[in-house]
Amino acid sequence: MNKARLPRKSRFCYDVATKGIEGDSDMNNFIFANKTKVYFGKGGVKEYLGSLLQNYGDTVMLAYGRESAKCNGVYDEVAGILRAQGKTVVDFSGIMPNPTYAKVQEGAKLAREKHVDLILAVGGGSVSDCCKVIAAQAKLSQDIWDMEVVKHTYPTEFIPLGTIMTVFGTGSEMNNGAVITHEPKKQKAGIWAAQADFAFLDPMYTMSVPHDQLISGAFDTLSHAMETYFGKPDENNLSDEMNEAIMRSVIRNIRVLLKTPNDYDARSELAWASAMAENGVLKIGKVTDFQAHMIEHQLGAYTDCNHGKGLAVIQPVLYRHIYASGAARFARFSENVWGIAPKATDEETARAGVEALADFVKEIGLPTSFAQLGIPAGTDLRAVADSVVTTAGCCKKLTADEIYEILLECR
Repeated sequence: MNKARLPRKSRFCYDVATKGIEGDSDMNNFIFANKTKVYFGKGGVKEYLGSLLQNYGDTVMLAYGRESAKCNGVYDEVAGILRAQGKTVVDFSGIMPNPTYAKVQEGAKLAREKHVDLILAVGGGSVSDCCKVIAAQAKLSQDIWDMEVVKHTYPTEFIPLGTIMTVFGTGSEMNNGAVITHEPKKQKAGIWAAQADFAFLDPMYTMSVPHDQLISGAFDTLSHAMETYFGKPDENNLSDEMNEAIMRSVIRNIRVLLKTPNDYDARSELAWASAMAENGVLKIGKVTDFQAHMIEHQLGAYTDCNHGKGLAVIQPVLYRHIYASGAARFARFSENVWGIAPKATDEETARAGVEALADFVKEIGLPTSFAQLGIPAGTDLRAVADSVVTTAGCCKKLTADEIYEILLECR
């Protein structure tokens, strides 16, 4: 990978005498805290989980996906530690990719019936997300979907939650956001729920993850970083400079894994990048833009497609539509992330960065079209476009018609 140029200089000017600030826009005010204690590295579960469990009650819900947690030995390791600490283990299995509202309700009902004192989520972002909402719904007398999506009110009481991540990419382990699919409504939406008290990030647990899942998860990390980076303000700030370093790291380490799939160091870097992209640090002082995610979420609501692969198809096409409206920011992305030398105009430089992203998607073997992704040709893309809820923060807020054009180009 070409070395990236130094970041473009900010146009901010601080006048000490007057304490005035000149510039196009200010970094937004913020308050920042993150409650999740992270245990990173090899053997952390074996070393620390037992002592952590002493802080919680006797009944632990051990939640996981389908068969991988049992096949790779993680389930037996964790269950053994729980029983050694005298805990009653309540199994909750079968959490699917793109976890559903129905699965949340099933888990919440079980948690209430068994008087669960701690939920321990073992798996990737889907397991973590599902358990966050279970932890909230189990403490509520009303329906959490109606509460948040319709009434815009939010829960304040939760069953304590811990996570043991075996797949990285979503960054779910260090925030209270979850993405849940309501199948009858054909909506895939963000739900604010519990945040983990603690999270174990052991890159060794990823060694049994299928290669394409590993790469699509890493692209999700890159997507999170890009969606934050293209938010407001456009001016240079510390959050964006950190973001550029994380994007370069993700790109570099995906390339390492293509050559040496079991490289522990590369997996470690991607694991921490995943957490950093979604633990709030990169969003400090920003109004973030998650239009690509909002489009993919609704595509997933209609098709149940793989999230990271869906983003890989959508994001380059989306950026071809909007880069001219934010040419200076996209030009900086081209130079500082992809190492592209400045061209005659910002718009030309910006376009080169978008094409570098598109080429990277091909390079790492992710799909570049809905056909490659396996989206049925008869999918109602008009309905998908009309159901997307766009967010503030981007250089251009898309209309439903523009989203429909993007989806058609993705075919």
